[in-house]
Amino acid sequence: MTVREGFGRRLKRVLIGAGAAASLVPSVAHADEIDGVRNLTLQVSGRVSEHCALGSIRDVHFGDISRPNLSAAARVALDCNIPFQMTVKAARGGLAHDAMPTGQGPYSGTLPYTIGIEMPVRKPQAAMVGRSFESHELLAGRTISSEGGIAMDGMALTVSLGRPSGEAGLLAGRYGETIEITIAPQ
Repeated sequence: MTVREGFGRRLKRVLIGAGAAASLVPSVAHADEIDGVRNLTLQVSGRVSEHCALGSIRDVHFGDISRPNLSAAARVALDCNIPFQMTVKAARGGLAHDAMPTGQGPYSGTLPYTIGIEMPVRKPQAAMVGRSFESHELLAGRTISSEGGIAMDGMALTVSLGRPSGEAGLLAGRYGETIEITIAPQ
C-alpha cells in the first residue's frame, strides 16, 4: 500500500482490502523526496488463525437389525478454513455381536455396513467431495481429502446396513460398532 502526499499536503485515498483484520504497523517505512513530492511506503500485514471444527452427532440406534435395507443419515457441522484430510476408522469392521462377533453355527455375528460421506468445499469454486467405504475397509482406516478446498457448510453422513454372511441370518443378541472420524490439516 502506498500513501502519497502531493503539493498542498492533500492525502489521497488509502484502500485496505482484506477479508481478515489488518494492522497498520509499518515494519519497513521509508520516505523519498523527489521533485517536492513525498512518497511513504508502508507494509501492511495480518493473520487469520487456522481452525478446523467438527460438530458432534448422536449415536445411531437401528433397533431390530434383522430387517432389510436399514439406513440412517445425519448432517454434521464441519468448518475448516484450510485444506484437510479426514480419516475414518472402525473398531470392529461391522456391527458385531457383543459376545460372539464371529457368530455361532450357521448364524453370523457381524453385519457389514457402508458409510458415505459428502461435503461441499470451496477451492475457490464450490464443489462436492464424497466417498463411500465398506465397513471391513475401515479396520485399517480410510481417508478422504478436501482436494485443496475448505469446508464451511457441514457434511452429510449415511450408514447403510448390509446383509449377514451366515446362511441362517444373524445370531440373536446386541450388536455394536464404534466409528472414529479424525480431521487433520493437509
